[in-house]
Amino acid sequence: MISKKLRDQRGLGLVETLVAVAILGTSVVAFAAGLAAGSISVREQDEIAVSQGLAQSQLEYTKSYAYNTGALTYPTVAAPAGYSIAVAVSAVPGTDTDIQKITVTVSREGRDVITVADYKVNR
Repeated sequence: MISKKLRDQRGLGLVETLVAVAILGTSVVAFAAGLAAGSISVREQDEIAVSQGLAQSQLEYTKSYAYNTGALTYPTVAAPAGYSIAVAVSAVPGTDTDIQKITVTVSREGRDVITVADYKVNR
């Protein structure tokens, strides 16, 4: 009686098995693509956050540095590996020599990430 039940039951066929494997493979590929996109997004956000912090630190450092009327640049803070900081100083048209426009550009691997400008006043 048991042997008759075993003979009557049918297992999965080749077609059903191949369809199941294809569906599983597609879902694994989609999951891997999602992880890759998430990793790229996290790296970009980390780069932006570090660059904003460096730009803010550089502006504060430049403002606390002694005022120099003829300066074209000011010293920079130490930057992490791969990052560079450039400071440009320009006169503000229509004002006296006691105000300067300070522009800080933070780059990573030769590509500008953020540029921030502020003013330095001789007090």
